[in-house]
Amino acid sequence: MRKEGGLDLIKKAISKLEVKHKQHIAAYGEGNERRLTRKHETAGINSFSWGVENRGASVRVGRDTEKEGKRYCEDRRPSSNMDLYLVTSMIAETTIIG
Repeated sequence: MRKEGGLDLIKKAISKLEVKHKQHIAAYGEGNERRLTRKHETAGINSFSWGVENRGASVRVGRDTEKEGKRYCEDRRPSSNMDLYLVTSMIAETTIIG
């Protein structure tokens, strides 16, 4: 993702995250139904979205990432009380292995 052509890999990873949205939400920490309301720069808990520089999306791609065609994306759905190891392994399994 951080090399030339990385934006294509980022978009593929985002597509994979979208397919498994419900499974990820179930593991992304307690209380997300109160936080992910589409208010206050959050996505809705029942729908998946992504966008460039969109802080209200499930997954955000930075403007520099779009401009350079490489870098990273940010999954904005996990809550602060998540199990970091579980969430990290799910994201890796979904985007790299799956």
